[in-house]
Amino acid sequence: MDRTTQLTARRTARTGPAPAPDVYDPAAPAGSLHTRAAAVLEANWTGTSTVPSRGLYPHQWSWDSAFIAVGLRHLSPLRAQTELETLLAAQWGDGRVPHIVFHPSVPLDAYFPSPDFWRSSAAGRAAGAPRTVQTSGIVQPPVHALAAWLVHRADPGLSRARGFLPRVYPRLAAWHRYLLHRRDLGGGGLASVVHPWEPGMDNSPCWDAPLARVAPAPALSFRRADLAHGAPEDRPTDLDYGRYVRLATDYRDRGYRDGPHGRAGDRTEHPAEHRAGGFAVEDPAFNALLIASEHALARIAKELGATGTARHARARRLTAALVDRLWDPAEGMFRCRDVYGAGRHGELLPGRSVSGLVPLLLPDLPRGIVGALVRTACGPRFGLGGPARLVPSYDLTGEAFDRHRYWRGPAWFNTAWLLERGLRLHGERARADALRADFLRTADASGFAEYVDPYTGAARGTAGFGWTAALTLDLLHGAPGDGTHHHSGDLGELEDLADMGGDRE
Repeated sequence: MDRTTQLTARRTARTGPAPAPDVYDPAAPAGSLHTRAAAVLEANWTGTSTVPSRGLYPHQWSWDSAFIAVGLRHLSPLRAQTELETLLAAQWGDGRVPHIVFHPSVPLDAYFPSPDFWRSSAAGRAAGAPRTVQTSGIVQPPVHALAAWLVHRADPGLSRARGFLPRVYPRLAAWHRYLLHRRDLGGGGLASVVHPWEPGMDNSPCWDAPLARVAPAPALSFRRADLAHGAPEDRPTDLDYGRYVRLATDYRDRGYRDGPHGRAGDRTEHPAEHRAGGFAVEDPAFNALLIASEHALARIAKELGATGTARHARARRLTAALVDRLWDPAEGMFRCRDVYGAGRHGELLPGRSVSGLVPLLLPDLPRGIVGALVRTACGPRFGLGGPARLVPSYDLTGEAFDRHRYWRGPAWFNTAWLLERGLRLHGERARADALRADFLRTADASGFAEYVDPYTGAARGTAGFGWTAALTLDLLHGAPGDGTHHHSGDLGELEDLADMGGDRE
C-alpha cells in the first residue's frame, strides 16, 4: 500500500489506550479532491514536519504548520501532533516560536534568508535560542494553541495516551507570555510585530508608510532565492526585500532584543532612532489570532484540570483593547496601528487589508462591529459573494491594489478559512456555506495554489501549497450534506473555544 493510499485508508478499530495507526481517514474515491489534497501533504512531509512547498519554501514555517496540523488531524491525529511538537521543540528560552525552523539537509542557497544570515544560536544566545537547531529570529501569527486544541479534539484518546496537551501547554503558555509582555511595544495591551514577515502578510500596502522610514540594504548584499520559483510580478519587489533585509539585520545585530519598554503613551519609551528607522505595528489579524488562541489555551487548561477562567477573561480584555486601539467605525473594519508613527499613541495606518476583517473570528465582538465587518467584507472593497472569487488580501478599490502581487491583492486560502469560521460563528450560515463552496472549487481548479487572482481564481505563486491542501481537507470534513466527510462536531468547534455567555451588545 503506497503512502497516499494509507492517508485515505479507513480507520481501523482499536481497543484500550494503544496509539492509533500513523494515518487513517474515511475512505475517499481515487482522484477525488480529498485524495489529491492528501497527496499534497504526503509529498510535502519530511518525516517530522510538513514544508509549505518543496521548491519555494523547503523548511518548516510557523503558522503554516499550525494550519497544516488543522488539516492533518483528519488524516492522522498522530502526524498532526508531531507537526506541532516539532515546531515547538525549536522554541526559544524567552518563549518566542521562530517563524522558520531550518532543515539541516537543505542547501544554504535554496532559501534566503538562510541559517547563516539569522545566526540564531549565536546572535540569539541571550534570548535563549536553541543550540541544536537553526531558526530565524522573528515570529509569525500565534495560531498554535487553536491548532493544538483542534488536533486534540480530533482524537482525544490518542492525545491523552501520548500526553500531547500536557507537553505542549507549557510551551504555548510561554509563547503567549512572550507576546503579551515582551511585544506590548505600544503600551496598550496588544502585541506588536517588528518585521513585515511577522504578521505573515509580507508586502501588504499597510506597511508602505512605516517601511518608507527604513533604509534598504544594498541590492548586491543579498541574493533572492524566491525568484527562481515564482514569477517576479507575483513576488515582493527588490526595494521591499532590501527593507526586509535591513530590518532583519538590525534586529539580529541587537541580539533579537525587543523593546524599548515604558508607560503607555509615553513617547520617551521609543527613542528617536526607533521611530526614525524602526518598524513596530499592532496588526489586527495577529492579535485576533492571539485572542482566539488564548481562548483555546483556556479550553486546554480545563482539559488538564484547571478552570481556564483567567485565560477566558484575558481574551475578553484583549478583545476590548483590540476594539479600543484598532477599530475604525468610519471604515467599518479594523486597521493597523503604527506604534512609531506621529502622535503620542502612534497612528492608525490608512491601508485596508484582509487583516482588518479577521477579528470576525472572535466570539466577544460587539454585535454592531460584527455587522459592520460583514457589510465591509461583502461590499465593494472586498467583494465577498460578489465579484471576488475569494476575499482579496487588499481593498479592491484601493490605489495600491495589485491582483497578482503576493499580499497586495491576491486571495489567500488561510484568510478565507478564518473568515468562513468567523461568519459561521456569528450566525452567517448562508455566507459561510457560499465561501466554503468557493474555497473548495478554487482550491481544486488552481491545483492547491499558494494564492489566486481574486477575480478569476487563476493560480498565482507556487502550486501544491501545504496549507491550501490542509484547509481544503478541513472544509471537506465540515461540508454540509457530505456524508463521507462530515463530522457533526466540527462546525461547533470554534464556539467551544470561548465562553459564549458574555454580553455582546
